[in-house]
Amino acid sequence: MKDKEPIKDVVCGMWVDPTSFGAEYLGRHFAFCTAQCRERFLANPHLYVGLPGRPAPKQSGQTVLKRRRFVLDTALDAYQADSVRARVGALMGIEAVEVRGAEIVVTYDLLQATAAQIEAAFADAGARLGSGWAERLRRGFVHYTEECEIGQLQVGPPSGCH
Repeated sequence: MKDKEPIKDVVCGMWVDPTSFGAEYLGRHFAFCTAQCRERFLANPHLYVGLPGRPAPKQSGQTVLKRRRFVLDTALDAYQADSVRARVGALMGIEAVEVRGAEIVVTYDLLQATAAQIEAAFADAGARLGSGWAERLRRGFVHYTEECEIGQLQVGPPSGCH
């Protein structure tokens, strides 16, 4: 590896300086455009690096879109909604952030963003808004998982969780 030749970030596909957010895995050097991509890779490297004869999902060009819908206990006004959309939408892998009053729908690529990263972005957006919004947004996002699990256990129509 020549020190100055760019290498491809295996998470997002961007060409980066080989010293940027570097990591070693299985005797190979990887570099990433952001800490978010590095964290995503280190959490599950075999989503991005396959085995001989078995390409990883990312190497095969796959995207895994997830959609989380949750409802807050209080509606966001237009300014708050714009702030949340901007902060969460800035994460790599976020396809859409829809805010309609108290309802928030986030669509993201599971191969590029984790629930923990999105939760942290909601908490950060809420901290910037003040007045307890950090906890409301974080709690709303986290409780989605439990609500879906309960909904899937119920006998009857599906819960609508994605």
